[in-house]
Parts: sequence; structure tokens; C-alpha cells
Amino acid sequence: MMHSTNFRTALSVLLAVALLGAGCASNVQKLPKLAPTPAGVYLLGPGDTLQVTVFGEPDLSGTLKVTDSGTVVMPLIGTVPAAGLSVQDLQKKLTALLDAKAVKSPNVTVQINEYRPFFILGEVKNPGSYAYVPDMTVLTAVAIAGGYTFRAAQDSVSVTRRVDGASRESQAARDSRVLPGDVVYVYERHF
Repeated sequence: MMHSTNFRTALSVLLAVALLGAGCASNVQKLPKLAPTPAGVYLLGPGDTLQVTVFGEPDLSGTLKVTDSGTVVMPLIGTVPAAGLSVQDLQKKLTALLDAKAVKSPNVTVQINEYRPFFILGEVKNPGSYAYVPDMTVLTAVAIAGGYTFRAAQDSVSVTRRVDGASRESQAARDSRVLPGDVVYVYERHF
């Protein structure tokens, strides 16, 4: 059910990007440049799947998925906001909440089992949704999608990213970082 909601949201964004991308490749030059994204801390978001382990408490351990509303639901403590937190921040939050609920000095670990996907469209051999790989760049995303088609304008690429709740399309270089949930669009060159 949640997967279909994510799919519908992604499909809406993909269609909007496709319509925007229907113009010529030179239109990408009019877009603002994609702001650099520092490597390092990954922030959780809807669609991420986590493995939470509470040592000595198998009933509290398990796989959790960050919901569309950005929360995880955990036994004993209920709904916990997770979107926008690092894995370490969520781990600290869960530890404090469990400690407050009579689990004496809990030892909690949180790991990412599966990142939310990214999407790639336009002039690549296999457009679609793919599993995110940490420290991914535009060029890595293109390689995962089978490479450029012969019609690709290899220097005309945009990335649409959700920032502060709004989708923003930006011009991207080959070494621009791609984040989970991003939509990468490779424009067609004109002969």
C-alpha cells in the first residue's frame, strides 16, 4: 500500500520532469546549478528501511520502514519522527525513549537495510527506478541505468530534488551528487 503511494508520488514527479524535459537540451542551461551536497551524514527519509536492534530485547528488535509521513513505529514506544535525522540521531532518540519506558539502559543500534530509490529518465538505455548507492554521482546513476543513448546530450542533465517540501529542478554536472528520491533527467541532443 505504502509502496503504491510512493510509486504514485514518484510517477507524478517523473511525469512533470518529462514534460519539462520535452523542450530542447539548451533549456537545461537556463536552470540554476545544483547546489553542492557535502558527502558524509545521510539523513533518513520516507521509504528507507532500517534494522533496529535492542540487545537483550528481541521483541523490540526488527525491521522498520520510514513511512510517507516520515515516522517509524516501534513496539513499546509507538510512532517516532525519523525523517531528517541521521542514523545516529535516531539511535539516540530511540535509546532515550526506551529508557523512559522502563527498559533499563537499552543498547540500541540502527542500520540502514535499504535506501529509498532514485529515478533516472530521458536519454539513458534503461530509464526507471533504481536502488540508491551511497556517494552516488550523476555519472554513476547513468551507468546504473545502462549508459547514455546515442541521442543523449551528455552535458545536459538535470536533477529534481525535494527541498523544504518543494520539488526543485537544477542543472547538474557529471560529478554532482545524487541523493535518494532524486529524479535525474538526461536531455536529448539536437543534431
